[in-house]
Formats: sequence, C-alpha cells, structure tokens
Amino acid sequence: MKKNFISGGAAVLFGLLIALGPQFLFKGCGVHGDEHIPFCYWAARGELAVGFLIAAIGIWIILSADLKVQMGLSISIFLAAIVAGIIPYKVFFSVCADASMRCNKVTLPALTIICALLLIGVIFNVIYLEKKTRS
Repeated sequence: MKKNFISGGAAVLFGLLIALGPQFLFKGCGVHGDEHIPFCYWAARGELAVGFLIAAIGIWIILSADLKVQMGLSISIFLAAIVAGIIPYKVFFSVCADASMRCNKVTLPALTIICALLLIGVIFNVIYLEKKTRS
C-alpha cells in the first residue's frame, strides 16, 4: 500500500504540475485583449487535459491493490507523459516562434524537465512492479 501511494501520489503531483503549471506557475504569453491567440495558449490548454489525465491515473494507482493493474496504469502514465512532453514541440501545438518569448524561456523548459522526471520515475516504478510480480 505504501509503494502505490508514493508512486500514485507522485503521478498526481506531476500531473497537476503539467496541467496547472502552464496556466499559473510558469505561464506562457497568454491572450492580450482582441489580439490573435498565441500558439502557446493552445499548447497550455492541451497540457491541461493531459496533466489532469495523468493525475486521475495516479489516483487510480493509489486506489488499486493489484500490482499488474498498477503496472498497466504506470505504462499509461508513461505514454501520457510522452504526449505531454511533445505537445509544445510543434507536434500537436507549439509555443511561439520567437525565441525571446516567455513561453520559450520558461514554459517549454519547465514542461520538458517535469515530463522527463515523470518518465524516469515511471520507468523505475514499472521495473519495481515487474520484479515484485515475478517474486
């Protein structure tokens, strides 16, 4: 129970960072009046959806007692973290083209680091769960 609370809690935390970070903590350019909506606004909206999905799966990991279910959920977090990591890199959406914009200097690196840390954590969790199910 303790291990799935730690891994699930970490997933919830990282999911909320991915979802809410571009909205509040490391905000991009944003919409200014009647001007056009910048690309980073749409990237932040995409991160909102994927981040909440990761957080929901993390809650499901906490509530699950079956190790194989936890492993499957961890794999789904891995895939969602890949999607969250590539959203601002012109695959689905992108950040602004100007390298001096806040979304390029703050939002993009922050999301890249958060997603990379989440991927590393999920890999270790899947390895741990694989060893635990074999023994």
